[in-house]
Amino acid sequence: MAFKITFLLTFCFILTSCGTSAQKQDKYALQIDSLLQNTQPVFNGVVLISQNGKTLYTKTKGFANFETKKPIKPDTQFEIMSNSKLIAAILLLLEVEKGKVNLNAPIKKYLPELTQTWADSVTVHNLLNHTHGIVDLQKPLVFKPGSDYKYGNLSFNLVGKIVEFSTKKSYAEVSGALFKKLKMNHTYCYSKNKAQNLATGYFVNKNEMQPKNESQINPESFGADGIISTASDLAIWNNNLHKGKILKPETYQLMIQYSILSQHNFFGKEKEGYGYGIRIIEKEPVKYLGHTGLGDGFSSVNLYFPESDISLIVLENQMNDDSDLFYISEFKIKNILMQSDLLHKK
Repeated sequence: MAFKITFLLTFCFILTSCGTSAQKQDKYALQIDSLLQNTQPVFNGVVLISQNGKTLYTKTKGFANFETKKPIKPDTQFEIMSNSKLIAAILLLLEVEKGKVNLNAPIKKYLPELTQTWADSVTVHNLLNHTHGIVDLQKPLVFKPGSDYKYGNLSFNLVGKIVEFSTKKSYAEVSGALFKKLKMNHTYCYSKNKAQNLATGYFVNKNEMQPKNESQINPESFGADGIISTASDLAIWNNNLHKGKILKPETYQLMIQYSILSQHNFFGKEKEGYGYGIRIIEKEPVKYLGHTGLGDGFSSVNLYFPESDISLIVLENQMNDDSDLFYISEFKIKNILMQSDLLHKK
């Protein structure tokens, strides 16, 4: 009898422990679910959280096209805008690994068509971490290369051109080959003739939504903002990039080392490190790497938490005219994840 009682108590304890554990695991999911249903402005997109290549949480909400009421699905494609910059950086670093590009060489070496005098002083390294000082191809530099930071698309347009110069192929070909190798089957450089399952981008002014007319993306800007992708493909990207399956370990370290700091509201009020097409966030409770993308009626956030091997990807096909509302839902989702047991397991 005593044995039966002991056994039943033990069994009940195990069930209770499992239930408590499951509740803790599900708490962040319930919080994100609630946020997506109740947040203002209304969320319209997809959220994906993965660990070690496996999806832990995914949720879609809203429409890929508001006129036709086509719903957003897990395989809906989005313009990821400036999250394209990291991809361009990796393609260039692969050329560095082959010995075909030197990070410390002046960009004139790989872009001989540039006639500006600063092309002899701005290095490839300066392009990759926005320390180049270029604001316009036809104007003087606004600061000495390496002495300051100024974010923009122009430098990564040039990164894309260096990739083409080194590989003797189009940027779309080079990036497409890497996506195919990684089995990112829904990712490609933007093309009017290759819409596939691409959502329509919308500009939001208060409660009015205006669809974009024409995409701002063109082959000249592929390195800065030209990639179309899905949340699940970006999770594949993270799982390969941060697990040493694309770059050599020493090259990966070059990517996340930084010599310059910059501030971005999504990542907090303090300046944080900027590497090659990626931010290195070290002043929040949990260290992580990531980037944002905004434009053409789209918003994107891609974060990776190395200590727990967690990826958070949030894609929306809307952007607000009010800059105070940029990434507002993404910021709240990030904070839920930052406080969850997923990132604080002992």
